[in-house]
Amino acid sequence: MNSRRIFKWSGLGLGALLLLYVGSVVWFEAQLGINQPQGATSIVIATFNEDNERHERVVRLETIDDKYYVAANHWPRAWYHQALANPQIEVKMPGQDSFASFEAVNVVGAEDAFVREIYRFGFSFRFRTGFPPRYFLRLEPNPG
Repeated sequence: MNSRRIFKWSGLGLGALLLLYVGSVVWFEAQLGINQPQGATSIVIATFNEDNERHERVVRLETIDDKYYVAANHWPRAWYHQALANPQIEVKMPGQDSFASFEAVNVVGAEDAFVREIYRFGFSFRFRTGFPPRYFLRLEPNPG
């Protein structure tokens, strides 16, 4: 075999592996719409788009120093962008039957570094989800 053929087949092999990996990430992320996570740390967050249409999503709640945080850990993150655009959201906490009013606050700076240190995931999770960038929101209960 000459070096040109080796290079060609290596490139095709790497391309096939990349395509297989991207397909597995897409499949994993698509399952979130079908199999929403459930558990003691799962909450339902209701966000509203620019037409004030309600969208619900199950996300993981992390409580740090008596403050509530959620992370945009996956590529599907319309809920996160909706919460930034319209921070008045509704949340159904674990064990609750109804939604309560909250304000979504974008976490930045030192608070972001602090939360990022505590709220971390291992390589396996990041690999399965395609290494998405992570962003955090603090959920502030609205009075009343």
